[in-house]
Amino acid sequence: MADFSLSAEQESLRDLARKFARTEMAPHAAECDRTPRFPEEIYRKAFDLGLMNLNVPVDYGGSGLGVFEACLIVEELAHACGGMTTSVIANCLALEPILLGGTPEQKDRFLKPFCAEYNLASFCLTEPSGGSDAGSLKTRARREGDHYILDGEKCFITNAPHASLYTVFATIDPALKTKGITAFVVPRSAVGLSTGKDEEKMGHRASSTSTVRFEGVSVPVADRLGEEGAGFSMAMRTLDQTRTPIGALATGIAQAALDHAAAYSLKRQSFGKPISEHQAIQIKLANMAQSVHAARLLTWHAAWTIDRGAKGTLESSIAKCFASDAALHVADEAIQTFGGYGYMKEYPVEKLLRDAKLTQIYEGANEIQRTVIARELLRQYA
Repeated sequence: MADFSLSAEQESLRDLARKFARTEMAPHAAECDRTPRFPEEIYRKAFDLGLMNLNVPVDYGGSGLGVFEACLIVEELAHACGGMTTSVIANCLALEPILLGGTPEQKDRFLKPFCAEYNLASFCLTEPSGGSDAGSLKTRARREGDHYILDGEKCFITNAPHASLYTVFATIDPALKTKGITAFVVPRSAVGLSTGKDEEKMGHRASSTSTVRFEGVSVPVADRLGEEGAGFSMAMRTLDQTRTPIGALATGIAQAALDHAAAYSLKRQSFGKPISEHQAIQIKLANMAQSVHAARLLTWHAAWTIDRGAKGTLESSIAKCFASDAALHVADEAIQTFGGYGYMKEYPVEKLLRDAKLTQIYEGANEIQRTVIARELLRQYA
């Protein structure tokens, strides 16, 4: 049976993240959302405190934390701003393929200099024509001697305009489908690599998102991760590891929505008394609290499962799917609790609704998560 009592070290990590979120992130969240602005000075401070590169071992310059500890940090950061949190934790996603598929030499060569100082990395899987169908990549990797030539385009890539390193998935032959997908590490300096304009997004507006184009980009064979055709499995294993913190991110948004709604209900007067004394509001708050607690426990269970060495595909999909659905519902109910004021940008809850929506989409849309959950479940009965 899982024991979710936090150790002194875990409590300390959570307190560190909470203090950073409340003092450095929250005061700038509304302005960065409105403008929008990519607050790189905040991300640099997060790096200095060890709140980036959470999954990279200490030997390579990272924080060397387990998934459970990462989730504690991510929830606290997301309570302040979902968009900033997305950019802060994007390195975990981008560097995971190197941790999973890189040789000791590659890990030493790529991770140590990257983590020695503030850097951003991007995970390049999604394509304009593919979306959730990661097995239908059109970006080509053509081998020429001791190099591969990459041609294609990726979309919805977090931190792409600011990244110094990209983990890229391309196919050596589309006819091979998933068996042709291969992973590469590509530096920003590569000739033929370019990024598009920042996308104008509904939420997560403090995070930068754009396309990445590869036009005749030459990548040494030495920068290929694993063997040819191993990329799809590597991408899926990566998402198994990084999907659970998205559950934590969604939980952080949901907790913030609940906190704002509960505090407002105690102050707002209606029919001669605080609206918190009206049963209709109490029922809303009770349902919101149930959703937040369930999302947190599912996320913690998935993280605990993975940290014990299990693959965690089922658990991570359940956590991400439930928590992101809960975040959208709780944020919506928070707006309803605020009434007309909740619809105004002067108040914080409308931003939470917009930020919550993305958690249902990225790192595998929830429709895909339900397919994964059903597949993993049915295997137990086959």
